[in-house]
Amino acid sequence: MAKHGKKYVEASKLIDANKRYPLAEAVELVKQTSVSKFDGTVEVVFRLNLDSRKAEQNLRGAIVLPHGTGKVKRVLVLTRGAKAKEAEAAGADYVGDTEYLDKIKSGWFDFDVIVATPDMMGELGKLGKILGPKGLMPNAKTGTVTMDLKKAVEEIKAGKIEYRVDKTGNIPTIIGKASFASEQLMEHVRIIYNTLMRIKPSTVKGIYVKNISISSTMGPGIKINPETI
Repeated sequence: MAKHGKKYVEASKLIDANKRYPLAEAVELVKQTSVSKFDGTVEVVFRLNLDSRKAEQNLRGAIVLPHGTGKVKRVLVLTRGAKAKEAEAAGADYVGDTEYLDKIKSGWFDFDVIVATPDMMGELGKLGKILGPKGLMPNAKTGTVTMDLKKAVEEIKAGKIEYRVDKTGNIPTIIGKASFASEQLMEHVRIIYNTLMRIKPSTVKGIYVKNISISSTMGPGIKINPETI
């Protein structure tokens, strides 16, 4: 087992590992137990009764968090012609076509998200082995393959997050920073929870939400009682 630092051990003493806390209490505790010297990132993990091998249960999408994530993402837009001006006006950090594909092939990754117009996907697909494992391949489901570049870039800059179920049925999402107001973090948890409930696949049998936990960078996990969200 990994050895935890003194601050983590002290923070863990504030948490009952077997208890499911009301949302408001869990958020207060996550702020108290943020032990990093910098402003820690707060993450929520939803453990769902999903089998990602089944197409209808392989949940994926994007949500705009009203208070952002505390980090402004660097956006690369791959497009041609007049659309390039639209992307630049919307605040994209990098805009172009083949020159950026060549840079990525050479190992350039000074961006967080790629947005592409559909006509670029044929060439982008050739970089699937590079972009796929890093989670950087644009996808229509998350709004990153689109002709509406203005909307896509502005939403990402405002705090749009992507979510995707992993092989074990977990959906981890960043909801902000430890310095955020408790009400802001709570609102973000509710938005994600309500979204996941709304898109619950009809083929799920039994309990859908198995567990929800919240934590900050280097801090302990805190379980949330779903009935309090």
